[in-house]
Amino acid sequence: MSGHSKWSSIKHKKGAADAKRGKIFTKLIREITTAARTGGGDPEANSRLRVAIAQAKSENMPKDNIEKAVKKGTSVGEGGENYEEHIYEGYGPGGVAILIEALTDNNKRTSADVRHILSRLNGNLAEPGSVSWLFSKKGCITFDKAKVDEDRIMEIALDAGAEDVTSDENEIEVLTDLPSFEKVKKAFDGSGMMYVVAEISMIPQTYVKLEGKNAETMLKLMDALEDSDDIQKVYANFDISDRDLERLSQ
Repeated sequence: MSGHSKWSSIKHKKGAADAKRGKIFTKLIREITTAARTGGGDPEANSRLRVAIAQAKSENMPKDNIEKAVKKGTSVGEGGENYEEHIYEGYGPGGVAILIEALTDNNKRTSADVRHILSRLNGNLAEPGSVSWLFSKKGCITFDKAKVDEDRIMEIALDAGAEDVTSDENEIEVLTDLPSFEKVKKAFDGSGMMYVVAEISMIPQTYVKLEGKNAETMLKLMDALEDSDDIQKVYANFDISDRDLERLSQ
């Protein structure tokens, strides 16, 4: 499994007790609102909205909050923020490739914020297309290996049309293409197999091994980017050992 996938799992597990939980809800509401505005308020006909709502439910967002966000996105002429999607590309410590997804009402402000965060933590902003080619959009479902039957995970995943199943000492990762993601996720939902994270992610083709100071700075950079109000998701092709990830993410 990749270091970034492990990082996502660690962040998700910490989220329930994290003081930043309100910020997580804010970002999810922004995504639901934008998805409803661009594709309509019916989750059955809007796959982006369907995935956003599923993500909100996995974070235990109240149903009222979800419904209000959908209504806000589909309401015409009510004013409020109109967020635009922007992708920023950059490099981090050790030449790690970074892909940043943002929803912002002020691209100039967000660009400056991203540039500042990268520069103070040994990174830099890159030209469009510099690193995006290294990533492929996939469905990603992660399980805690100690809490599930690995053979059963493999069986369900392959029967439902998953592309690949990988594992290490602690986790199992199921990858799907985009059309198969919801089918595979529903198969696990119906099986009683509890996953840690189920999301659409950008999976790197290659990875950069980080240790020591570079590993520490990279995780600080991830934290700083994810803490920005305008940044929805951050992807990077770092590979850091399980021991260092656990230690440095405390």
